[in-house]
Amino acid sequence: MRKSILGALVALAIAGTGTGVLIANAQPASPPAGQDSAAPPRMPGMGWMMRAQRWREARGQRPMGQRTFALIYRAADRQLSPADVQKIAEGFLLWNGNHTWKVVDVAAAQDGSVGFALATGDGSVIARFTMDPHSGRVTRAG
Repeated sequence: MRKSILGALVALAIAGTGTGVLIANAQPASPPAGQDSAAPPRMPGMGWMMRAQRWREARGQRPMGQRTFALIYRAADRQLSPADVQKIAEGFLLWNGNHTWKVVDVAAAQDGSVGFALATGDGSVIARFTMDPHSGRVTRAG
């Protein structure tokens, strides 16, 4: 029994070595006439999908299904009030698991944006932000 197993292993080793030699010496097939060998064939309209996939992968994001938030319509102008901005900032803190910080100093600014600050439990301000009430874009102010 031991001799037959040893013989099978020797045969596999010889066959594997021969296959490796054949693969190493193989030459790639030439491309069909009229195609550039440097560029792979492309499907029309797939460029933006590939860029989006590379963008997500570079940031470690998983693709989101099309129907994940299908019931939510995103308005062009969100018309956010200072109370809305406070709720959004508080939701952000809760979403990230922070139950101790607070949103303070929420007020409309002269330029039309809404300013707010994040503070610790004792009231010391950590950072200040502004939110555009039309787009919802947040920028750090200090």
